[in-house]
Amino acid sequence: MSIALMERPVAGPRDASTMRALVYHGPGKPSWETHARPALLAPSDAIVRITTSTICGSDLHILRGDVPTVADGRILGHEGIGFVEDAGSAVSAFRKGDKVLISCITSCGKCDFCRKQMYSHCRDGGWILGNTIDGTQAEYVRIPHADTSLYPLPAGADEEAAVMLSDILPTGFECGVLNGHVQPGDTIAIVGAGPVGLAAMMTARFYSPAVIISIDLDDNRLQVAKTFGATVLINSADGKAVQRVMETTGGRGADVAIEAVGMPATFDICQNILAAGGHLANIGVHGKPVMLHMEKLWDRNATLTTRLVDTVTTPLLIRSLESGYLEPGRLVTHRFTLDNILQAYETFGNAARHKALKVLLTAR
Repeated sequence: MSIALMERPVAGPRDASTMRALVYHGPGKPSWETHARPALLAPSDAIVRITTSTICGSDLHILRGDVPTVADGRILGHEGIGFVEDAGSAVSAFRKGDKVLISCITSCGKCDFCRKQMYSHCRDGGWILGNTIDGTQAEYVRIPHADTSLYPLPAGADEEAAVMLSDILPTGFECGVLNGHVQPGDTIAIVGAGPVGLAAMMTARFYSPAVIISIDLDDNRLQVAKTFGATVLINSADGKAVQRVMETTGGRGADVAIEAVGMPATFDICQNILAAGGHLANIGVHGKPVMLHMEKLWDRNATLTTRLVDTVTTPLLIRSLESGYLEPGRLVTHRFTLDNILQAYETFGNAARHKALKVLLTAR
């Protein structure tokens, strides 16, 4: 993708009131620049000093102009690990110096949506970090509703693995696997072998599907998918992905089709490979309309689901990580310091060229 990379010089000596941050200035225009440090705005806030962050596919959608809620001047990012630097008087679960995982979803824990565990639709939260409030691709970040939006991590936690639990692991699990109702013995097809698609693949194995089909345009990513459990690899570049899925399944199709890209072409593949009674679980962020082929689906007893991650499974995933069952650190292919975040965006935005999955950002 084309990004007009900008770096604004630090004006004068650094002091305790400033930090460096990745700031959005319109489609294709991120800038690494000096910015005021965040301050507590409410008694339930915490300030976290970032030690590890990363870049999400949603950040690329923002830079393409697909997320109009993101305003000029916004600090990007919604994933991270760090240490609590300050906490408001109403914060009871965390204190200065605690090591924490930042959830991509902010939740008040009290509103009607939070009581239904739909934290993504929290009336005073949801996906706000790096969207409607400043995010985690910075040296410091303010976290509203800290008690219900942060998770404690042991001091010796593997940050490369744990930061994957900020977003992509619960996203792949909740929006793909749980919404898709993956069952033992199922044939599942995951369209998109990027980080979120691979996260869905990792967590689908909780339910022992019999066949895992990975579909992507990139042979390198398909080979990575094989190491995460894919049993059938299909490169869709020739336009014959649907035909090959049907051949693989004896004309039956997939019990679960997981869309993990967010493009009309990949959504079309999913709806055309769905078995009777199947589930199409959409994960991808769609910036363009898709055509829903109801003339083909109306009698298929099919279920189509959409979802923004609610992060209700984060505690479960943390336990699975601690037990060694999950190895999300294997998704990290490139590492940069925060000061080199513009280079990291170039790498992640041209993932096929650089053979990139997740890029890690660490403070010096």
